[in-house]
Amino acid sequence: MKVMQTLYMLEAQDQEIKPADAVKTLQKQFDQTRQLFIYLIYFVTELARYAEKDSMIRSSKHLPNEEDRNVNIKLAGNELLWKILEHESYLQAAKEDKPQLLNNTDLVRKMYYELRETEAYKTYIAEEGRNWKSEKDIIQFIFGDFLLTNEAFDSYMEETFTNWDDDADMISKLLPAFFSKPQTFHFEEMISREKWEFAKNLLQTVMEKKEVTMGLIKPKLKNWDPERIAMLDMILMEMGVCEFLYFETIPPKVTINEYIDLAKEYSTQQSGQFVNGILDNIHKDLVKENKMHKVDFKTP
Repeated sequence: MKVMQTLYMLEAQDQEIKPADAVKTLQKQFDQTRQLFIYLIYFVTELARYAEKDSMIRSSKHLPNEEDRNVNIKLAGNELLWKILEHESYLQAAKEDKPQLLNNTDLVRKMYYELRETEAYKTYIAEEGRNWKSEKDIIQFIFGDFLLTNEAFDSYMEETFTNWDDDADMISKLLPAFFSKPQTFHFEEMISREKWEFAKNLLQTVMEKKEVTMGLIKPKLKNWDPERIAMLDMILMEMGVCEFLYFETIPPKVTINEYIDLAKEYSTQQSGQFVNGILDNIHKDLVKENKMHKVDFKTP
């Protein structure tokens, strides 16, 4: 997905791009995802900790009432929350990315007061003592069921992060995994060296082999005018053909399915079927002409 986004950005610039600059653009894509990930963790922790701030504000009123003096601050002491706040790798990442500079105190307060009215929150604070499942469940609820479905929060994220629409779905899967096992995450290596090398190699290969890939794609377009085909569809087909020819460990079926899914999600309604048809035809030709050489990892 990140390689696709990078190629689309570079194609839209309509000028020659040096390979080194293309790699920098790809790195920036990953950096933006990392910054978004860290900010969301920061926002969830600020929201959870606001219980204590709310208690202090209300108890310091000139004439606090009984409710003001007895604000429940259980959420602020959540065990998972403090595992995150004491996570050395997260602290270092937050120090570098400075998510606090984007903090919206008014939105945090608004979200906190709305959270207090949910049944999940009321059930959580009504439970005596603490158990790990409840501690984890309420944090998962805050992010997955509360924030991600909140229009005000979604609008704020769209305004603040240009990559929110593109990355929200991926982040919505990544963050719950982090909440389940925060100790296993290393923010200095959000993407493994192996995955980074694959992404970089795919990007560079698509750029370097454009003449080869277009030589295979254009004859399959028949009555289609290449100039009128969605730019994203062309990019996805180029990526697919490069995986067929130059990435021997990726099974063709995996390649085709991946690019069908990306076409459906990011391009037009008909793109999935269109990309599937073109890639499938090219794949058959390459097999017939013995031009595809894949490593088979199946046990004999």
